[in-house]
Amino acid sequence: LNVVEVVFHGFYAGDLGPSTIVGSASFNFLIIIAVCIVAVPNGEERRVRSLSTFIVTGLWSVFAYFWMYYAISVNTPDVITPFEAIFTFLC
Repeated sequence: LNVVEVVFHGFYAGDLGPSTIVGSASFNFLIIIAVCIVAVPNGEERRVRSLSTFIVTGLWSVFAYFWMYYAISVNTPDVITPFEAIFTFLC
């Protein structure tokens, strides 16, 4: 819905705003972490087998949040440029 809103408003942020996507992604990320923590039975311990994969995933996630903040609030406030849209889609 947010993509349709942005496209039909001439790439200006509408009532839903691009922050809807960021908020939804943040919520999903926190729920995934919570399920991973709760899934380990009491008294057991789990370790990350592939630390490099964990680090890459974490870094890209943090980059995505910083990029969305920069694109929405710093670079062109309340306007999504075609470059920002294409870069976000490709990343």
